[in-house]
Amino acid sequence: MSWSKGILAALLLALAACGFTPAYAPGGAGAALDGQVAIGEPSDRTTYLLVRQLEERLGRSADPAYDLGVTLVTTEEGLAVDADGNIDRYNLLGTVQYTLTDRRTGQHVAAGQVSNFTGYSATGTTVATLTAQRDAQARLMVILADLLTARLVAALA
Repeated sequence: MSWSKGILAALLLALAACGFTPAYAPGGAGAALDGQVAIGEPSDRTTYLLVRQLEERLGRSADPAYDLGVTLVTTEEGLAVDADGNIDRYNLLGTVQYTLTDRRTGQHVAAGQVSNFTGYSATGTTVATLTAQRDAQARLMVILADLLTARLVAALA
């Protein structure tokens, strides 16, 4: 037990020596984005879900320092086909291209893209399938918002 505490202490010292600072510590890069990012207005349901998650992660601001432009692309692909030729499972793929711009200087602070996927089942009734699809969309937007927030925090660190 005591050797594991010693290893933990050594790891913490090594991280401190290399300049590691927690992103969400006071004064960290995560705090620099809190309430400082204006996100473009959503154009449809999935973009709304993404913007809602980003605002939950980054906060809303009356006087933001940054503008975040996002372009969301989602696609579906069928995975499992039964003996009758019906698709029983779908993958929902999403990609967000983003640009974080400093409002004062107009310079791009960060840009890139994040991608991920989730799946849902199409077995059962039409209502059950639609509900599963909408739930998958919501899950995917949470995943993409988390990935995007992590990239933005890393870019400002």
